Amino acid sequence: MAKLLEKIIKDAIEDGKYSFGTKEAINTIKNSKVIVLSNSITEKTLEQIQEASKNAKVPTLHYNGSSVELGRLCGTQFRISALSLKTLSDTNLKAITKELETETK
Repeated sequence: MAKLLEKIIKDAIEDGKYSFGTKEAINTIKNSKVIVLSNSITEKTLEQIQEASKNAKVPTLHYNGSSVELGRLCGTQFRISALSLKTLSDTNLKAITKELETETK
């Protein structure tokens, strides 16, 4: 899943269809296709984002890396704990969720 997720993140960054940060992820959740969370996110914030995404029926994905690594992937020099992707094809979304389901089994 890592390679596909990285490609999707890079494509969203190029298109400008994203929001960085936990507060932005919560605020823009209704306009999002998916929320990507790093391993560095705090438990309290994780619960808030998961609750909001559950209510809005927006999937959350866990990036297997720290906020520093997610920031580098996004081409920034700062840490990113959460990333909201506003555009994502249904095909890519299904592929990611399918891979995620098989990884967790």
